[in-house]
Amino acid sequence: MVSKSPLDDPENAAYAWARYRQIMKLLMWVTVATVLLALGLLYAFNGAISVHFYIAVALGISFTMLLGGGLMGLAFLSNGTGHDESVDNKLPSRDELWSRPEDD
Repeated sequence: MVSKSPLDDPENAAYAWARYRQIMKLLMWVTVATVLLALGLLYAFNGAISVHFYIAVALGISFTMLLGGGLMGLAFLSNGTGHDESVDNKLPSRDELWSRPEDD
């Protein structure tokens, strides 16, 4: 029988998602600071390049940091709340999947 996830409890879920949102807000500010630092360093060392270059750098850094941080945050949320332990993961063994069927 599949056990209930701790995230099924509204109180636990509200606390977990509030903590996740707090981490994402912090990550957003770190991302903004990183983008500004990167753009400042690029301008200082390379001068005025095409505005498209700066837009591409800003979007690339932002997307990478926010996507990576968001997915890692979800993994930590899932593990930290005990949701991972409630998943029924009874897969067949490797031998059962890849062995040849025995002839009768």
